[in-house]
Amino acid sequence: MNKTGYASDPFYLLHETEPHPENPGRLTAIQNRLESSEFYNNLTPIQPRKATVDEIANIHDLGYIASVEQNCADHNRNLDADTVISQDSYNAALLSAGAGMTAIDQLVDGKINNAFCAVRPPGHHAEQDRAMGFCLFNNVAIAARYAQKIKALNKIFIFDWDVHHGNGTQHSFYNDPSVYYASAHQHPFYPGSGAEEETGTGEGLGTTLNLPMDAYSDDEDYIAAVENRLISEIQRYNPDLIIISAGFDAHKNDPLAQIQLTTECFGKMTELLMQVAQDVCSGRILSMLEGGYDYNALSDSVQLHMQTLLTFNPKS
Repeated sequence: MNKTGYASDPFYLLHETEPHPENPGRLTAIQNRLESSEFYNNLTPIQPRKATVDEIANIHDLGYIASVEQNCADHNRNLDADTVISQDSYNAALLSAGAGMTAIDQLVDGKINNAFCAVRPPGHHAEQDRAMGFCLFNNVAIAARYAQKIKALNKIFIFDWDVHHGNGTQHSFYNDPSVYYASAHQHPFYPGSGAEEETGTGEGLGTTLNLPMDAYSDDEDYIAAVENRLISEIQRYNPDLIIISAGFDAHKNDPLAQIQLTTECFGKMTELLMQVAQDVCSGRILSMLEGGYDYNALSDSVQLHMQTLLTFNPKS
């Protein structure tokens, strides 16, 4: 059995967004499902800390960070048409970004082999200077920079399997060869980025891989893309850490998209990533929650994802 960290915090529920697809009930459903699982007591609890402004500023402009704080303090309700906030959303977002960094500390110290962070607000749409698509701060991008600057993990590979392309994450590293961003997502679809020809620029050319999927693509399509396109890129890149932007809204029961994945596909993708992680980075995987808006599909998929992180033996 692996040492699998689990980071979450009740404070995330204070990011009050109802009525909205990205709402506190998502994490309540995940927590209830995990607590009723046979393996919950085998997880290693991780208590997230708040990210500092300086840590957030590795990815986001200081003026934008201050504007998020001020909008929450002023009880404003929206940062954009899609992104709802409440009074506690700024501090929830700091705690969401901090979860990944807390998990990285334990990964590097050898206290855990891998980790899943059940956080909200999500992050992969957040741009350098603006909120977007339910996201305030880019949690995985902030975690990647922390791993490099503080923990000397020089090369990071991010795989985003959320049904929506992670425009913010791609843009954060588009000209940076030290972070490889790959995404499998419905296309064309929100947010409109993520075409196959988007492969990076300047020194970062060749360290962005987009795997656009047609509406109604299924398990077979995704597994083929992972096995035939993604895994060889991870092996070639040879990263020190793999980060998963783990959105579960590509599930066939999710209301916000048309991809037709089953719960089992998320388990299979997790296995494939664990196998290659064993080869390239001593099994180090950090997974952070992004989307997923059908409570049952979300909690089913997270449960299998975490069970796989905990029990799958990539050496066998």
